Amino acid sequence: MTDATTLTAAPVLILLGPPGAGKGTQARKLEQAHGLVQLSTGDLLRAAVAEGTEAGKRAKAVMEAGELVSDEIVIAILRDRLASPDCRKGVILDGFPRTTVQAEALDRLLADSGQRINAAISLDVEDAAMVERISGRFTCATCGEGYHDSFKPTARAGTCDACGGTEMKRRADDKAETVAQRLEAYHAQTAPLIAYYDKAGTLSRVDAMGAIDKIASNLSDVVSRAIA
Repeated sequence: MTDATTLTAAPVLILLGPPGAGKGTQARKLEQAHGLVQLSTGDLLRAAVAEGTEAGKRAKAVMEAGELVSDEIVIAILRDRLASPDCRKGVILDGFPRTTVQAEALDRLLADSGQRINAAISLDVEDAAMVERISGRFTCATCGEGYHDSFKPTARAGTCDACGGTEMKRRADDKAETVAQRLEAYHAQTAPLIAYYDKAGTLSRVDAMGAIDKIASNLSDVVSRAIA
């Protein structure tokens, strides 16, 4: 049984943002600046399965059957993870919740241990700019160095600056049409969450279209206020 006292008062923040908004990059910066732990749903599931926890065993059975892991199982895995000593300074949730039903379940979980959502932070982007940002990405197939058609082209067309490789690759889901569809789906899915946390008084918005360091600074200011 989880010892609820290990969960008490640890700040909980939610990072919302579409594909390519820089959630991973910014979460890592927040980890370093504030001692927080980033928790992504995918990583949580894989770790629970690998560790063979009770909830992990349930998740493994569901995944092996080709089915989607239920909210109940995800919540159980999250409850176990929040009890870990490294989460006592606080966590950043990335990829959960995705729906208002999940948000309500998360609120109940946190309430059981005297916690709450300190802030739900939305990284706001311009869709047209995001399509260009994501669809222009490519990497060297040899060494993995990343480039961009507009923002970071190779010095010599078709040749990797780092290793001299000449084979470049692009992710199939980075095509402009696919990116636009992913952004549309994200907004449809997340709009109710934005309204949910806005109504709860925990929503903050950060412009995620500027320089990475500027975004990080603004985001850190929001987090500092939220966990004070």
